[in-house]
Amino acid sequence: MTLQRTHSLLQFLLLTLLGLGLMQPSYGQNVMYQRFLLQHVDPTSTGGNDIYCNTMMQRRKMTTHHCKPVNTFIHENIWNIHSICNTANIQCKNGSMNCHGGVVKATDCRQTGSSRAPNCRYRARTSTRWVVIACDDNSGLPVHFDK
Repeated sequence: MTLQRTHSLLQFLLLTLLGLGLMQPSYGQNVMYQRFLLQHVDPTSTGGNDIYCNTMMQRRKMTTHHCKPVNTFIHENIWNIHSICNTANIQCKNGSMNCHGGVVKATDCRQTGSSRAPNCRYRARTSTRWVVIACDDNSGLPVHFDK
């Protein structure tokens, strides 16, 4: 089981480095893009159960100081996610017009009411669904999961 996790993490890092080498965004965009990848992209998994959410939220450092109430992991390769940024602009929740939508395989992790950091507990729901992501206008990279 540990070997599989290590292999998955190495694949994710390789894809991330490959994407950065080909795109070379500016530093500010790079930080937001890296944060997006860390919090929302897991191409090597199909998601699944509560254990998946509990493990990934902790592994990705979203339970250190407080429990992030809701997070979505997208189970697509980075090129499929990048292609969402090439679709028509739609309005984001904050009113900006740099959001784009597409259908992806995703796992939504929602915190259970009784858990506290750092031992946060989550309920998982995996589905293929419509998501909205914000993309940087200059680089075309995904930088924020909107809904």
